Amino acid sequence: MAIHEAYVYLRARDAEQAVTFYKAAFGAGEKFRLTAPDGRIGHVELLFGETTVMLSDEFPEFGCHAPAAGAPSSVTIHLHVDDADATIASAVAAGATLVRPAQDQFYGERSGTVRDPYGYDWMIGHSIEEISPEEMQRRYDALGEAG
Repeated sequence: MAIHEAYVYLRARDAEQAVTFYKAAFGAGEKFRLTAPDGRIGHVELLFGETTVMLSDEFPEFGCHAPAAGAPSSVTIHLHVDDADATIASAVAAGATLVRPAQDQFYGERSGTVRDPYGYDWMIGHSIEEISPEEMQRRYDALGEAG
C-alpha cells in the first residue's frame, strides 16, 4: 500500500464565513467548491501555499460535526511561513484569538499559536536556525531540567 497524499479536512458551522476568514487571515486561495441544494458548502478546497485544505459545513445527518464553540482544540494545524509575527498579526486582525504569542523556540523556529473563529488552532512559525535532531533533543532535555 502506498500513500500518495494526506489532506486536512475541516468542518465549520459556517463554511462560507470560514472561507472568507482563511482568505483574509492566511491568504488562502479557493480552488473550487460544491454547494448542496440547501445552500450548505458540501466541499471546498483551499490552497494554503501549495497545500490543499478541504472544508465543509456541518452535515450532522452524515455524522459530520464542527468543533463545539469555545471548546479546547484537540487538533493543531502548523503553517510554516516566511514571517510568523506578520501572519499571526494578520490572523488576529481577521478575527482569530491569540493563544500563544510568537517566540523563538528550542527547535529552531519562531512560532506562536492562534485559534480561528471555527475552533481550530493554528501554530504559525518560520525557521530561525537549522539544528540537528541530536541538538534539538539536547535542548529539549535542558528545558526539562530547568522546569
